[in-house]
Amino acid sequence: MTAIKSLMARLKTKAKSLKTDIYALYLAFRDPQTPWYAKAIAGLTLAMALSPIDLIPDFIPVLGYLDDLIIVPLGISLSVKLIPQDVMTRCRKQASTQMAEDPSLARTGTIIIASVWLILLVLMLWLILKN
Repeated sequence: MTAIKSLMARLKTKAKSLKTDIYALYLAFRDPQTPWYAKAIAGLTLAMALSPIDLIPDFIPVLGYLDDLIIVPLGISLSVKLIPQDVMTRCRKQASTQMAEDPSLARTGTIIIASVWLILLVLMLWLILKN
């Protein structure tokens, strides 16, 4: 039973770390010292992490969770490696501070991405129905 509690504690710590890293990636994405190629990978990773639409739908057995469990963490890891260390350190500190002060920041990012998807869906429907 202690092994399960230990595993759960590590998973909670890792999940919190991932949330902080996602917000730090957003901050690094906006930083002028981040190279364009790191911004491109970070932008794609952020879109996948915050998007309510999955790359591979979750109802597909095993593969459905592939993007959530493997692709997003790999994208985060690659982005962190491409971003200069001093920029990432500064962004992580800022992310930790801001997330401690305002825990609703993660929801805000999700709402923004969901809004973009909704606007695109409405635009596509409008274009289809227009003709």
